[in-house]
Amino acid sequence: MGKRKVAALEKIEADLAGLQYKIRKDPEAYEKEFMENWQQFDAAHETFLAAPVGADSNSLITFREQIDLIAHCAELYPRITASFPNALKDVLTKHHAVLEPTLREKIVSSLTLLRRKDVIDSSYLLTTLFPILITTPSKSLRMLLYQKILSDIRNTNTKTINHRVNRTMQTVLYNLVTSDRSSSKALWAVKLVRELWRRQIWTDAKTVDIMRQASLADNEKVIVGGVRFFLGGDKEREEFDDDSSDEETVDIKKVKHAIGINKKTKKSKKVLEKAVDRVKKQERKKTAPHPLNFSALHLLQDPQGFSENLFEKHLQNSKSKLALDSRLLVLQLVTRLVGLHKLTVVPLYSWFIKYLSPRQQSASSFLASLAQGTHNLVPPDAIEPLIQRIANEFVSEASASEVCSAGLNAIREICARQPLAMNETLLQDLVEYRKSKDKGVMMAAKGLLSLYREKGADMLRKKDRGKEATIGLKSGDIQKLKFGEEQVGEIEGLELLAKWKEEQKKRKEAERDPAERGDGGRKAEDDKDEEDGWNSSDWEVTSVDSSDSGEWIRVSDSEDEAVPEPSPKRQKLSSENPDEDDKENAGDEAVDFMKIATTQILTPADLAKLRELRMEANITKAMGGRKRKQELEARHVDEGLTAEQIEAPSKLRKSTREERIALAKEGKPDREEHKSTQAIRKSKKEAEGKSTTNKEKARRKNFMMTLGKAKGKQKRSLVATRNILKNHIERSKSGGRRRNGVSR
Repeated sequence: MGKRKVAALEKIEADLAGLQYKIRKDPEAYEKEFMENWQQFDAAHETFLAAPVGADSNSLITFREQIDLIAHCAELYPRITASFPNALKDVLTKHHAVLEPTLREKIVSSLTLLRRKDVIDSSYLLTTLFPILITTPSKSLRMLLYQKILSDIRNTNTKTINHRVNRTMQTVLYNLVTSDRSSSKALWAVKLVRELWRRQIWTDAKTVDIMRQASLADNEKVIVGGVRFFLGGDKEREEFDDDSSDEETVDIKKVKHAIGINKKTKKSKKVLEKAVDRVKKQERKKTAPHPLNFSALHLLQDPQGFSENLFEKHLQNSKSKLALDSRLLVLQLVTRLVGLHKLTVVPLYSWFIKYLSPRQQSASSFLASLAQGTHNLVPPDAIEPLIQRIANEFVSEASASEVCSAGLNAIREICARQPLAMNETLLQDLVEYRKSKDKGVMMAAKGLLSLYREKGADMLRKKDRGKEATIGLKSGDIQKLKFGEEQVGEIEGLELLAKWKEEQKKRKEAERDPAERGDGGRKAEDDKDEEDGWNSSDWEVTSVDSSDSGEWIRVSDSEDEAVPEPSPKRQKLSSENPDEDDKENAGDEAVDFMKIATTQILTPADLAKLRELRMEANITKAMGGRKRKQELEARHVDEGLTAEQIEAPSKLRKSTREERIALAKEGKPDREEHKSTQAIRKSKKEAEGKSTTNKEKARRKNFMMTLGKAKGKQKRSLVATRNILKNHIERSKSGGRRRNGVSR
C-alpha cells in the first residue's frame, strides 16, 4: 500500500473519531452527519454481502471504521439503528470463516459494546456468539468468543443473579452435551461450566447435572473434563476465593495526600475514584453473609445411578477405550461417591481383584481407590477376599520394603472404614511386622495395631492389646462391633462441657465456709478423713468384715459383738454382680451427659466455653494425648484418599549413602575433587583470565628478593618509621598511590 493511501486512510479514521466525539457531545445537532454515515454503512454492507471474499482492503477499512462509529452512537439514535445488531449478526454468522481477522474482531467487539449499552440483551449476544464458538476452525476467534461469553455471563450476574439468562445458557450447554456424546464440541461446555463454577457464578444443581452428563459422554477429553470437575472443582473454587480475598488494601488517606501534593489532573481524580470504589467493595465483602457453597458431589440428584452408570460404561465395559490415567480418574470418582454417600455397587469389589498386584501399573492408586470406596455398610464378606489378596501379594518377607509398607497402609485404611472385614489370624500375622527393621513397614504395622486397639481389641492377643484397650474390655467400655450399627448423633464436645461444669460445682462447694455449709461441710470433712484412712471407727474396732467401705459401724455394749450396719442407701446400690455395678456407674455418667443435653439451654457463654474446650481437646489430640476416635473413618469424606497417602510410610525408611550424597550435592556446582571455597574462587578467576591481588603476589615472592628490604626496615629511625606510617594512612584514605578514591 502506498504512502498516499495510508495517509488517506489515517485521515478518514481521524475524521470519524472526531465526528464520534461531536455526536456524543450534542446528538441533536449532528443527527444529519450521523444519517450520512448510516447511509454509507448501509451501502458498504450491501456491497460486502454481494462479494465477501473479493472485497477491496480500503473499502474493508472504511467499513470497519463505520461499524465502530455506529456502535458507539447507536443508543443515541435507536430508531435509525434498529436494524444494526441484526446486520452485524448476519455478517458474523454467515461469513465468519472468510472474514478478515481485524474486521471479525471489530464486529464481535461492537456486539459486546451494544450489550453493555443495553441496545441488545444478554440472551441475544450469547445465542449469537456461542454457535460460532463451537463451529469455527479459527483458534484466535474461539479464544476471543470464549472470553466474551464468559465476561458477559459474569457481568450479567454481578448485581443480582439473572435466572432467565442462566437457565437459557444452561439449557443450551446441556443440549450440546447430550445431543452428540461422541462429539468434541461438548468440551467448550465443560470449560465454560467449570470456569463459572470456579468463580461461584453458577452453583446450582443444574450446573452439576451438565457435568454429570459430560462424565457419561463417549469422547475421552469430555469425560476427563467432567470427572476432573467432580474431583477438583471444589478445591479450585476455594483457591480462587482465597486469591480474591487476599487483595491489596487501599489507603485512602495516602492517595488523597499524594493528590494534594502533586499536580491535580483528571488522571489523579480517576485514581482516587477507583480507590474509593475498591474500598467500598472490600467493605461490602466484609459485611456480606457467607454463601452456602455446597460441594458438587452433594448436589448430585441420583448419586447411586450416576456411580453405577460410570462403573458400567467406563470400567466394567470391555469395549471402553479409555487410557489408564483416564480410567483411574473415573475409578476415583466412583469410589469417592460410594464412600461419601455410602452407596452399594455390588460388582465393584470383585472387579478390583485383578488389579491388586505390585506388578500392576499405578498399583497405589488402585489401593487408594479401594480404600475410599469402603464404608461401614459394605458387607465384610465382599472386602475380606480383597484384604487377603493384598496381604498375599504385597505383604511378605520377600517383598520390597516400599511394597510391604504400601500394602499394610492400604489394609489399615480399608479396615478403618470397615473393621469387620479383618479376621483374627491375618490380623495377628500382620501385626508382627511392627518388629521389622525397615521404618516404613514398622510404622505401617503399628498403625494397624493402633487402629484395632480402638476398633476391635478383642481380635488382638492379650499382649498386643495395650493398657487402655485391656481396661476397656474388662469394664465393658469397648464393645464388640456389629455390622450396620450406627452411632447416636450428639453435640460434639458436650461431654467436655458437662465435665467442666461438674468440676466447677465441686470447686465452689469446696471453697465455701464450713459454717455456711452446715451438715454438708461436716460430711465433706468426714469424707476427707475417710479418704486419708483416719476413720474414727478404725480406732474403736477392727473387723475384717468392714472391708474398706468407709461406712459408720454400730458398736454394741460389748466390744466382742461389734457388727457393721450397712446403710440402706449402700444396700440398695450394692449388687451381687460387679459387672452390673460398672454398668450402673456408666449409666450415671450418661445421665449427667443427657441431662445437660435435654434439660438445659446453652447460653452464649456456654457455647464459647464449649468451643474453648473443643480446641483444648484437639490440641491434646494433636500432641498425642488422646485417641483418634473417628478421624480415620471420616477423612475421605472431605478430601478423599490419594496414592501419596498410601505410599507415605515408604518414605520413612532410612536413606542410603548414595541418596544422602546426592542430597548433599543438590544445588552445588559440579566438581571433580573436593576443594575449599577459596580454591574454587581461585580456579574460577584463572579460568576467566583475571589476575591475582598484590597480597597474593607478595606471598609468592622469593625470600632472597625480600631480604634486602627487610634489612633496610631494621635500620630505620623512629622519625622515618613515623613518617612512613603517616604517609601510608594518607594514601589509604585517598585511594592508594593512584588516588582511586578521589573524584576527578
